Amino acid sequence: MRTLVHLSDLHFGKVDDDLLAPLRTLIETIAPDVVVVSGDLTQRAKSVEFEAARAYLDSLPGPQIIVPGNHDISLYNVFRRFVQPLTRYKRFITDDLEPIHIDDEIAVLGINTARSLTFKDGRVNHEQLASMRAAFAGLDPAITRVVVTHHPFDLPCKQGDDDLVERAPLAMQAFAEVGVDVLLAGHYHLSHAGNTAERYQISDFAALVVQAGTATSTRGRGEVNSFNVIRIDGPRIEVDRYGWDILGKQFSRLQTETFMRSASVWSAHNTGMLAAGL
Repeated sequence: MRTLVHLSDLHFGKVDDDLLAPLRTLIETIAPDVVVVSGDLTQRAKSVEFEAARAYLDSLPGPQIIVPGNHDISLYNVFRRFVQPLTRYKRFITDDLEPIHIDDEIAVLGINTARSLTFKDGRVNHEQLASMRAAFAGLDPAITRVVVTHHPFDLPCKQGDDDLVERAPLAMQAFAEVGVDVLLAGHYHLSHAGNTAERYQISDFAALVVQAGTATSTRGRGEVNSFNVIRIDGPRIEVDRYGWDILGKQFSRLQTETFMRSASVWSAHNTGMLAAGL
């Protein structure tokens, strides 16, 4: 079994400092095999914000798979936005925009969806999909394949296609070809877990989609600060959602959702279990 901690939308520059130490302590207790951060490490891509993000990431266990978000590109400095969009991210966080971790049970690949030509939306291109195919090519079919982006490829169907990564249908076809199992993303500061079957009707394929809320930002959108713990055990995945308990001053497990794989189709097995009832 492998355990991933999935953080997103940290937004250093707009962080609730009271959450940082409890979050770090809990992650150390969970002892994940990989820490995933799906973008928006900063609020305005300032050096001081990246420095704070780097210091905090250094206090967390590794290995880490980190991708940038749209907030990690300068908003107001036109030169930096269009000529050097991720220079500070590369300097302080990582210059690897396609990070990958592979072991005997999982392959976790990050893909950068942040673009300077759009303020908040994301995009993938043909070259990135070709790199993804190459990264997963030849892996043992038993290895669970995980793709990490900032912008989501799927959301509950009440949200339209405009909320998704540009070229999402093209990417989903590529994911189906190489047997991607799990898609991790953030961006909307809202938690969600489900599969891609309703939006993308691809024969004999449905990936598991897991959205993370904001782990540490003060910019909540009607949801408490939260993060995910994903436990991968072959054809079974459990997604634990942890949320901030304001009174207890700690992160507590709020919900566990279980998903099972049959061939290349992931589906809910036993969802909505409240932590209190486990």
